[in-house]
Amino acid sequence: MKKLITTIILLVITTTPSFAHYLWLETDRSGSLDQEQEVRVYYGEYTYGVIEAVQGDNFPKVSNFQLWLVLPDGSRTTLKTKAEKDHYVAYFTPKTNGTYTIALDNNQIDVLDYTQWDFGIFKTHYHATAKVQVGADYTDTKPTNDQGIAIKELKSDTNEIRLQVFFKGQPLAKNELKIYVSDLWSKTIETDAQGIVRFLLPWKTKYTMETTYEERIPGSYNGKEYEFIWHCATYCINQ
Repeated sequence: MKKLITTIILLVITTTPSFAHYLWLETDRSGSLDQEQEVRVYYGEYTYGVIEAVQGDNFPKVSNFQLWLVLPDGSRTTLKTKAEKDHYVAYFTPKTNGTYTIALDNNQIDVLDYTQWDFGIFKTHYHATAKVQVGADYTDTKPTNDQGIAIKELKSDTNEIRLQVFFKGQPLAKNELKIYVSDLWSKTIETDAQGIVRFLLPWKTKYTMETTYEERIPGSYNGKEYEFIWHCATYCINQ
């Protein structure tokens, strides 16, 4: 029965619109001076075990992304990626102590028509962030997306995780944020008036956070009209 239920879930996921997928970043949350740090870019539905192949049918449609590193002093540098089987990989070597922010952005995705699923015609804007801490000089992660939605991790002196959601540089209040783990467990929480959510991580596992926002402004992209922009931001914590 358990195998049957799992099969049904996978069938549903693989036959629903691909906007249910998301891009996310994975890296160790702590790094060391002068030691190479690996960053991986994935596309799929982590909690259902769906990770798209780089050369498959779906990943190429969202592979025109930009990846960069924000240093503790706020300066940015572009990270070069290499295609692997089911992810892209990049590396950087920390030279100073502090909080590093890794950011991915993809605002170059073709317009999709999902009217048959009652979702409409839309343009997608993906954004993903991750944190690497080097040494004990803890700060907030840096803002990374003034054109859409983004997740920022706030400094915390306790075991509580505090994330702040922004839309075009302003805190996004009363917006849903979903927390996923790999065994189909998920939880939905809502940002407060300052766009902040607070929660604990009860298990030593991987957590992926996703928040979305529909910007109801029509436009056109690559010669195709759309009704709105579907913004999606992710954040991954692996402990």
